[in-house]
Amino acid sequence: MAIQLNINGTETALDAPGEMPLLWALRDLANLTGTKYGCGMALCGACTVHVEGEPVRACVTPVSTVAGKAITTVEGVGQDRVGQAIQAAWQELDVVQCGYCQSGQIMSAAALLRSNPRPTDDDIDQAMSGNVCRCATYVRIRAAIHRAAQALA
Repeated sequence: MAIQLNINGTETALDAPGEMPLLWALRDLANLTGTKYGCGMALCGACTVHVEGEPVRACVTPVSTVAGKAITTVEGVGQDRVGQAIQAAWQELDVVQCGYCQSGQIMSAAALLRSNPRPTDDDIDQAMSGNVCRCATYVRIRAAIHRAAQALA
């Protein structure tokens, strides 16, 4: 059954069963592999994407529930000023170590700065608390979010 999705501003029809997790529809059917599988239980944040601008865990989101809604993946996050500022800050501060969790980290950070352009450390910690980094780059992640916020001010 074809499901119509709006992914990164492009209308895409995918032949997917409605209960298929959005993660697998993006990775296996749309060939957008930036969104990562981490835990499969919405606990680690590696699979974070935006649906209608809100961060969601793609590993537990049935594709049928997002039909017709705007989906943004890490491949499309840089299409606006906020995403560009986040990506630039990540590069400037060399945030990435192994990189596996970083697409989810970037997506959560972008959602935070869209809703709160001047976050405190506590705001950042709360917004990013659902994203696990096994390499523990949390200090660099927080610094990059502050750097992106400054660039957007």
